[in-house]
Amino acid sequence: MLVLAGVAVIALGFLLRFNPLLVIVVAAAVTGLAAGLDPLAVLAKFGHAFNQSRYVTAIYMVLPVIGLLERAGLQERARGLVGGLRGLTVGRLLAGYLLFRQLSAALGLNAVAGPAQTVRPLVAPMAEAAAARQGEEDGEPIRALAAATDNIGLFFGEDIFIAIGSILLMRGVLEGYGVRVEPFQLSVWAIPTAIAAFLVHGARLWWLDRRLRRRTR
Repeated sequence: MLVLAGVAVIALGFLLRFNPLLVIVVAAAVTGLAAGLDPLAVLAKFGHAFNQSRYVTAIYMVLPVIGLLERAGLQERARGLVGGLRGLTVGRLLAGYLLFRQLSAALGLNAVAGPAQTVRPLVAPMAEAAAARQGEEDGEPIRALAAATDNIGLFFGEDIFIAIGSILLMRGVLEGYGVRVEPFQLSVWAIPTAIAAFLVHGARLWWLDRRLRRRTR
């Protein structure tokens, strides 16, 4: 039971709003020590995981590229592109991005989009421009909605991919209770959930467009 002390550390750290990365590192260290590993073995595990997960260092390549693109006027060009599309509304734009995000995540392409890669430099400015043309001057809720759309698309789309970690985790938990299921079965049953998530969030986006149309009348 001491091994579960790491879970308590994560819960307490998030409750106190400490740095998430620091909380996870401390929780992993506590779990390793509680499992009987010496500090050097815990450190070796950290190094092995870092070496195996090369995606950890990808952020150091993405951020400078995004920064250079923004300095060159990427957001302004994105806003200008939306300005030339008369029939494009903020709801239609985000609904299209939601569909793209779900489909790409269902194929295992989680890294092709995200808050740093697409939402901040492209999707959010385009959504703000569309909302401004509809009479919405406050860009903060629109940026939050763009980020939420990305999260919803990824969360409910990635479970369709058969090799995602969450599918393997659910399979392991069910097998622990004597229920044997194949990853493909879990992936298939994730499709109705993804469709429901698209319909629910799509309805929210449709209602936003309707509310903005009423304001401009």
